[in-house]
Amino acid sequence: MTPARAFDAELVGESPPGSHMPGTLILHGLRFFGHHGQSDAERGLGSHFVVDLDLSTDFARAAESDQLADTISYPEVYELARRLTEETEFHLLEALAARLAGAVMAMPGVLSVRVRVTKQPRLPLQEQGFAVELVLPSPQ
Repeated sequence: MTPARAFDAELVGESPPGSHMPGTLILHGLRFFGHHGQSDAERGLGSHFVVDLDLSTDFARAAESDQLADTISYPEVYELARRLTEETEFHLLEALAARLAGAVMAMPGVLSVRVRVTKQPRLPLQEQGFAVELVLPSPQ
């Protein structure tokens, strides 16, 4: 056992084999420029979008091993969100959010996902954007 692992074991104890450690991987405020909207002009001009993702998973294996291979890679999640937001076009935010949620749910280790997509306003006096949010649990 490495000194760091020995220190950790003293502080929190070793987890019993097969134990669960429910957790949430949180990626909020992911900013992208995409071409989504009902009208051709809206899609043509493009807009700024903010994506928030909360992924439920089990951290037990990653917490024990301290290895990236045992968890969900947030750079991979970011890149997935970037590609879907910047390289596709949808008429509705609901469609974009659903595609994001489905793609994230297909990643190994994801138990559920909460997706919020906010379209930043083009109107100068409007401070808040338009948003949709959906939650997908794991398939039963």
